[in-house]
Amino acid sequence: MSAAPQAPRAAGGYHLGSVDTVISVDEVARQAEALRDEIPEERLRSLARNSPYLSVRGLKAGYGNMQILHDFTLHVARGQSLCLIGPNGAGKSTVLHSIFGFTRIMGGSVVVGLEGGDRDITRLSPNEKLHQAGIAYILQDKSVFPDMSVEENLWMGGYLLAKPALAKARAEKVFAKYPRLAARRRHAARVLSGGERRLLEISRALIMEPEVLLVDEPSIGLEPRFIDMVFEILADLQKSEGKTIVMVEQNAKRGLEFADLGYVLVAGQTALAAPAAELLKNPEVERLFLGG
Repeated sequence: MSAAPQAPRAAGGYHLGSVDTVISVDEVARQAEALRDEIPEERLRSLARNSPYLSVRGLKAGYGNMQILHDFTLHVARGQSLCLIGPNGAGKSTVLHSIFGFTRIMGGSVVVGLEGGDRDITRLSPNEKLHQAGIAYILQDKSVFPDMSVEENLWMGGYLLAKPALAKARAEKVFAKYPRLAARRRHAARVLSGGERRLLEISRALIMEPEVLLVDEPSIGLEPRFIDMVFEILADLQKSEGKTIVMVEQNAKRGLEFADLGYVLVAGQTALAAPAAELLKNPEVERLFLGG
């Protein structure tokens, strides 16, 4: 006797769509191209309150001979948060890499509004950007030193400080702020939960007291309860300490719910830029990136 026919099995699409709404990554990119609009720089500056703290201007950047970003421009004000979304391969993480100095810069500039006026930091090394310009890069998962204690990991965050005692003093401030880490200060980092490791990664970046946090995929690999914790931590750093945050987030909906601003990247350029709440209501953005 033949088996009874089975109902079609639901499958995940680009984000949350069922099998009847699945489209390929290439098709998402193709359809996203239709969203592209000419965005005057004045519009980007206005989104940054006409007082940008971090600016990327006409950046051409990539890896080796491969150019990923094409005349890319970004403005974000002090204490603002910006989430970059877009199809795979759009250049989102390359933006963070380029700001911090991990890519080959072929043109354009990265500028920070430091005391005494704007400073072009395009050609500074990552260490110089951290130490002199107050820009910290928080890597994707698995960047802790697993065999070092939580405390030692924090001390490593101050490797550019002139005095080790200063790193230790700042580590104590972190422990005072995050009792969850304080309770595990002597534990090897490898025994931490996924959420605790992400908290340690963020906290280690704070030892240098940066003004700008470049955050790459903060929710990747985390259980939902830890995702909530990480976004609460980032929100506190922005609202209570005035940190400027530029984020790439695989969960586009969650990233836009967190951020003040959102940019949609397509093929190394900005297709849309708006307040994040406005992008959340855009039906095409919802369909392509938010699981609508």
